[in-house]
Amino acid sequence: MEAGEGKERVPKQRQVLIFFVLLGIAQASSQPRHYSVAEETESGSFVANLLKDLGLEIGELAVRGARVVSKGKKMHLQFDKQTGDLFLNEKLDREELCGPTEPCVLPFQVLLENPLQFFQAELRIRDINDHSPVFLDKEILLKIPESITPGTTFLIERAQDLDVGTNSLQNYTISPNFHFHLNLQDSLDGIILPQLVLNRALDREEQPEIRLTLTAVDGGTPPRSSTALVRIEVMDINDNVPEFAKLLYEVQIPEDSPIGSQVAIVSARDLDIGTNGEISYAFFQASEDIRKTFRLSAKSGELLLRQTLDFESIQTYTVNIQATDGGGLSGTCVVFVQVMDLNDNPPELTMSTLINQIPENLQDTLIAVFSVSDPDSGDNGRTVCSIQDDLPFFLKPSVENFYTLVISTALDRETRSEYNITITVTDLGTPRLKIQHNITVLVSDVNDNAPAFTQTSYTLFVRENNSPALHIGSVSATDRDSGTNAQVTYSLLPPQDPHLPLASLVSINADNGHLFALRSLDYEALQAFEFRVGATDRGSPELSSEALVRVLVLDANDNSPFVLYPLQNGSAPCTELVPRAAEPGYLVTKVVAVDGDSGQNAWLSYQLLKATEPGLFGVWAHNGEVRTARLLSERDAAKHRLVVLVKDNGEPPRSATATLHVLLVDGFSQPYLPLPEAAPAQAQADSLTVYLVVALASVSLLFLLSVLLFVAVRLCRRSRAASVGRCSVPEGPFPGHLVDVSGTETLSQSYQYEVCLTGGSGTNEFKFLKPIIPNFVAQGAERVNEANPSFRKSFEFS
Repeated sequence: MEAGEGKERVPKQRQVLIFFVLLGIAQASSQPRHYSVAEETESGSFVANLLKDLGLEIGELAVRGARVVSKGKKMHLQFDKQTGDLFLNEKLDREELCGPTEPCVLPFQVLLENPLQFFQAELRIRDINDHSPVFLDKEILLKIPESITPGTTFLIERAQDLDVGTNSLQNYTISPNFHFHLNLQDSLDGIILPQLVLNRALDREEQPEIRLTLTAVDGGTPPRSSTALVRIEVMDINDNVPEFAKLLYEVQIPEDSPIGSQVAIVSARDLDIGTNGEISYAFFQASEDIRKTFRLSAKSGELLLRQTLDFESIQTYTVNIQATDGGGLSGTCVVFVQVMDLNDNPPELTMSTLINQIPENLQDTLIAVFSVSDPDSGDNGRTVCSIQDDLPFFLKPSVENFYTLVISTALDRETRSEYNITITVTDLGTPRLKIQHNITVLVSDVNDNAPAFTQTSYTLFVRENNSPALHIGSVSATDRDSGTNAQVTYSLLPPQDPHLPLASLVSINADNGHLFALRSLDYEALQAFEFRVGATDRGSPELSSEALVRVLVLDANDNSPFVLYPLQNGSAPCTELVPRAAEPGYLVTKVVAVDGDSGQNAWLSYQLLKATEPGLFGVWAHNGEVRTARLLSERDAAKHRLVVLVKDNGEPPRSATATLHVLLVDGFSQPYLPLPEAAPAQAQADSLTVYLVVALASVSLLFLLSVLLFVAVRLCRRSRAASVGRCSVPEGPFPGHLVDVSGTETLSQSYQYEVCLTGGSGTNEFKFLKPIIPNFVAQGAERVNEANPSFRKSFEFS
């Protein structure tokens, strides 16, 4: 049974051991690491390597932003981020830092910024024997009545040693004599108090004064010592010692009390009379701080303030006061002085980490790490930290009064590029004290805005026949970013129409967006075209946008009217036959002309410029019809030559002339075309035969022309697909558009054609002539696309 119980106890013990091991690991980050160094060690001396304690590798220190932070503004340590070594930043004086407190510990923190983590640590300052014991009074006076019996003890002033531990005061010795020996007594505070013990009775008549040397020795290696003279005056008999009214006086005094303020009044009484009853007051076993801080009236026992108090330095004082009568007897009391704290220290802010410039579009990013402290106590030392409410930042409390300043929402540099953050730290004392710490955070630009054009589309107007490299307009785009992210470069984007030769039409200045026409534009060839312009910034990655540009070519009156009929090609003139029996208003012929321009530049008017017999013929101004103005007679000449002027409505106007030859004939059936309101019925019957003949000839001719035009269209399309893609535009002005003005237009429907001629002066080949709307009665052409001067030589009407 015992063996079985032992086997069961072993797993339980292992479970308990594992539990405590895991508990220690979990609390490892919260328990401080302990390091030690001897005081007065030279600056730059090695203290410890923190890599193992932090659990980090050498390369992780710089990445995680490791640094050492301690309370207060004075840095006692310095930390090497490359090796993890901890060095002293200055010589450390244990007595200055901690005074009599032992152990002397300086807490500090190891801060890891990315991610944020704190490690608590303590540096213990080991004492060395660098101070000798010191007697504040080099001469100690004892007045001892001669009636004192042997065995009586006398307290004497002790020595002060700033060192602690074994280096502190350890022993006293007295010079050899016959009357006294030295007795050492340990106080409740662990302080060794020297006492003189009377060995044998004193005899004033035999020896009125005794001089002894008191030596104080500390426990250092080697030991240090100091001496004081103990002078003993043998007094007459005094059998009553002074007695204080209270053995303990407790007083409270505000730390802002002025110098000279009364702290307390002590009072002692002696039943003796004469000089044995006269009492004087003095400090007893008082430290140097007490002697500097308070002043005691020897006669009145009034304790006064000698220098200002500071609660943050010393909170309490224990003052021992001795009352000595004229006979040398003395009594002691204790005055316990408690310094009352006032809210006289504003909070302190120590900035550990500060990032002044951050890129926009970041969130939950650490801006600053700082700590706040207040030397006051209670509510006077409690602090509240805050920033402005209208900022995209928030304060996050951390350990040991540390705070982190973090971005709460993503920043936008284009909305606000700079933030002035005021950190306000207020204590809870009365009155409340506060400090303000201002930091400026600059928001750096990120390329998050594409260039934006001032307009989504631009319309530019260019008059034809412009000079090359003409500035025709500009586009403009702006970028809300800054620096290179806002530098905009302009470019032409590939056109959506693959047949548009954009590269030979316009160019753009990449720096300022100015657009230039690369060559002279011809309204008759290209009335308008569109293209897209891109604007790209120089950020990373590049952002871009685009806008549509529409260029409208404005027409100029650069084409003179062109006479289609009768042809003015220098060949045998076409003669119009007119019967002498024709009535007034008889239609002799019709002058057909076109103008390659548009608008009012293409509005044509006709007038009779010259005639063999003025007044015989007239020309209608709007449609170019030539009609007889009166009845013909035998006296009228048989041959007539008419010159008709065709003029456009441009500025300045352009014109052309057509020469007509008219022959007056007799003896054949006279076709008669009366005016719509005056044609007699008999004339219609007489000319019916002529109409039928002319109609039959017209139908045959138009059919033949239609066949030829069909063949020419097929050939032109094949040629266009194989080479240029469209018919070439011949040199010389040939109109691209004809307007029908029969009544209000120029040509009737029977003259509507699409004409495509080959360029060049060598062949003068007529490519095709296609009627758009065939009408065999009396309708003119409406539109002709292209022509050249050779057309007039190869085109004839019979």
